Amino acid sequence: MQISSRNLRKRDRTGKPVPTLPHPALNPEATATVISGAQPKLALTAAIATVSIVGVGLSLSMALLSVRLAEAGYSARAIGLNPAAGGLATLAIARFVPRLARRLGVQTLLFIALLTAIASLAAFAAHENYWSWLVIRGVFGAALTILFVLSEFWINSVAPPHRRGMILGLYTTSLAAGFAAGPTILTVTGTQGLMPFLAAIALFIVAAVPVAIVGGQAPEIEEQTKTSLRGFVAAAPVATLAALFYGAIETAAMGLLPVYALHNGMAAETGALLVSLFALGNVIFQIPVGLLSDRCNRRRLLLMIAAAGMLGALLLPLALDTGFLLFAALLVVWGGVVGSLYAVGLAHLGARYKGAELAAANATYIMLSSVGMLAGPPVLGVGLDLTPSGLFLAIALMLASYLGITTWRVGTTVLDKADPRKQQF
Repeated sequence: MQISSRNLRKRDRTGKPVPTLPHPALNPEATATVISGAQPKLALTAAIATVSIVGVGLSLSMALLSVRLAEAGYSARAIGLNPAAGGLATLAIARFVPRLARRLGVQTLLFIALLTAIASLAAFAAHENYWSWLVIRGVFGAALTILFVLSEFWINSVAPPHRRGMILGLYTTSLAAGFAAGPTILTVTGTQGLMPFLAAIALFIVAAVPVAIVGGQAPEIEEQTKTSLRGFVAAAPVATLAALFYGAIETAAMGLLPVYALHNGMAAETGALLVSLFALGNVIFQIPVGLLSDRCNRRRLLLMIAAAGMLGALLLPLALDTGFLLFAALLVVWGGVVGSLYAVGLAHLGARYKGAELAAANATYIMLSSVGMLAGPPVLGVGLDLTPSGLFLAIALMLASYLGITTWRVGTTVLDKADPRKQQF
């Protein structure tokens, strides 16, 4: 009633009260409408298409470089160190992306990132040397970081609040499908010569088309945020830490499931199948879980995802003792559950921040995901070295820590429905 009375204080020339709209901070949906601009569906399609095509080119190039290094006789450790340069580049540049976008514009910076990625791929082809590739990987990783930070900022800004979860689920599904499709192109181009590099370059050129067509509709960053990485984590731990745990678990599962298969007496081909089953669940579950997140409290949903993921990790070794089919079915479901951490956490973040703060929060999100990708495999690999079931037991322990943080946040936070600015995340 107090808000209504204040809104009726202004009067027109006849003396009749004139209602006024609430401040945008009290009306997130109104703010999102302003940000979205004209033709939001076209803008969303363009942003998702760009990053999905980039995903195809990225996965193709990563598989190609690994094969080339293996054929050159480099050890698995050396091959694994090479992509780490990209992860370190992400940590170095992500925090500066919102500032660069504010100065240059989102569309211009996207074009620069795409051109840098194309030049990097050409440099890979021209300088086939391990140490040269290590440096080029850093440049390539920086360009990809810019592409992902700005694309996710664009999608999160334009997505209507009541459909944000579903749209981000669609985005992660498209990206996962792109990652899966990339290596299959090598069956056509082969891994020798220039052809596979030219295929990757062509994909990045195609990715520039949606940016050229509707990139002008991308939201602009007009001010600079003063919130630090630590500030975002402290203000929204449930949302931001979802990226950290997702990065660690997803990368470790993709890299260590083949090793888990060998430690448990399975063939190498079965290990590759386990990776495919995990990825399949990731693709299947994103949109349904995204739709669910639009209809419930996302913080509580992340709590349930953490609990289900922990329980699934504990049950998977037992399922393998029962039979492979049960293990495979549970692996698909479990992969879908833990794979939902990223999209739901990102939607949760988008519900709190707008404008420059959203761009900076998204940069923090990707940085934390990269930290997880770098730290996850070696940390979780320790568990696998200790016992054949150690991979899933270590993941269960990791998810238990996230579950503890989420439970604490849910238990100590009191939502004030009358003032969204007081809501904790």
